[in-house]
Amino acid sequence: MGIAAASSPRTLGGARFRRRKAVDRLMAGAMILSAIIVLIPLFAVGAYVVQQGWPALIGHFPSILTEQSPAGGQLIEGLKGTLILIGLACVVGLPIGVMSGLYLAEYGRNRFGDVVRFTADVMAGLPSIVAGIVAYSVLVLTTKHFSAYAGGLALGLLMFPTVTRSTEAVVRLVPDALREGGLALGISRWRTIVSIVMPAALSGIITGIILGVARVAGETAPLIFTVLGNNNGFIGLTQPVPALSLQIFQAVASPVDPTQDYPVAYAGVMLLFLLVVVLNLLARLVAARRAVARG
Repeated sequence: MGIAAASSPRTLGGARFRRRKAVDRLMAGAMILSAIIVLIPLFAVGAYVVQQGWPALIGHFPSILTEQSPAGGQLIEGLKGTLILIGLACVVGLPIGVMSGLYLAEYGRNRFGDVVRFTADVMAGLPSIVAGIVAYSVLVLTTKHFSAYAGGLALGLLMFPTVTRSTEAVVRLVPDALREGGLALGISRWRTIVSIVMPAALSGIITGIILGVARVAGETAPLIFTVLGNNNGFIGLTQPVPALSLQIFQAVASPVDPTQDYPVAYAGVMLLFLLVVVLNLLARLVAARRAVARG
């Protein structure tokens, strides 16, 4: 009688429930541990950058921005060059990224759309140095000199896959009822997309654009092949231009005077770090406002 009671369905069900609960807790713990492991390198790098870069930047501010470093020139010129290169990259990458993302979301449910989507995914994982070599072959070799245009092309090639995929994702979230309403009013398909779908997804598209900009802001390898750097500062779009990432690379890889170049490099790293953090915070802010507006 006792054996039958111990083997009753209720007892077996309770044991099965406890086993499932234990496995659930184990897997939840494993996921939390994995998330912590992911955060450790991020916080370690961030802490090192702040520890080394903040004293170098604030301790000698503003002279560290305007003093001529033996290896890399003035940091303020590098910051200006970086912003100019980002602007040129936006001219190249944003129209392609946004338009191709709209195509994939609205018309891309076919074989050609699959090819475009696959190409964007491959480009997103492309080593940045490859984009630099492409821009070097297309512009530097043909014009016979380094230029900001070549750097903008290289960074634009790296930017548009991120913008493409993020645009596709947010446009697909727009309710079909909005599209159907526009078509029911007799508006053409392309006008419905431009006048109704894009405004509804605008904040998400802006978020993707900011993330794309943050993706290329600190790139160094493509700029070695395209803009080369210029210790004399920015002198024109058709000439070699300075960039923060190049100044950091030059100051660390081949310092002329380590006592001067290393603090400049750490201050440059801090500036780039702050730029990327601000861009990502802007993306989060836009996404949060979008969520509040939709809620």
